[in-house]
Amino acid sequence: MNTSTAKPRHIGFRRILLKLSGEAFCKPGAFGIDPDELDLISQELKQAAAIPGTQLAIVVGGGNIIRGAELAAQGHIHQATADHMGMLGTVINGLALKEKLLAVDVDCRLMSAIEIRAVAEPFIRGRALRHLEKKRVVILAAGTGNPYFTTDTCAALRATELECDVLLKATKVDGVYSADPRKDPSATRYQSLTFAEAMSKRLRVMDMTALAMCSEHNVPVTVFDFKTRGNIARVARGELVGTSLHP
Repeated sequence: MNTSTAKPRHIGFRRILLKLSGEAFCKPGAFGIDPDELDLISQELKQAAAIPGTQLAIVVGGGNIIRGAELAAQGHIHQATADHMGMLGTVINGLALKEKLLAVDVDCRLMSAIEIRAVAEPFIRGRALRHLEKKRVVILAAGTGNPYFTTDTCAALRATELECDVLLKATKVDGVYSADPRKDPSATRYQSLTFAEAMSKRLRVMDMTALAMCSEHNVPVTVFDFKTRGNIARVARGELVGTSLHP
């Protein structure tokens, strides 16, 4: 067989939903968008997007810009308004990520759950699927477009809508622990968990709504440390990294 004409075999997940927190855009403990962190993210995503057969959608958080829940808790702004402010923060991150990915030759589109046509396409499921089929990275901003829902719940919703094979939750730690490893030195890391176990133990993986949705629709979740270079691509290829959650 002439190997030069053979199609590369795809190993790992075909369609991936990556949940990227706002903290990924800044230095630990800081706010805003750090150019070095943005460059690191874009290079990691470029590596993952280049895997043959892989389609990548990304839900971005906005905690580095504004935390709506904290504003609401202070009592000065109604939670519905504060949550919409948080959604706009995710659009800012989405714009930054889109521009950086385009700069490193990654074809991508930014889609928003709230109408802001001057800077982003409206999220339409069929259009998002078409972008993915054309090998474009789809950046999903503004959460679900509704207050009182976290971006974790948005990630679970979009993973279900877009028929993704897995939801990858990029975090600051290398998986799910029995307790906060920064506070409890005896905390142990789980390699694998069922959704029922995670919910019954009330582990801080995702909010309960997101976990329940993934469980109901059989969307497996992998929680991993995105700061380790190459980890996003490793997980995309199906390597055992971090903690896997399953029905």
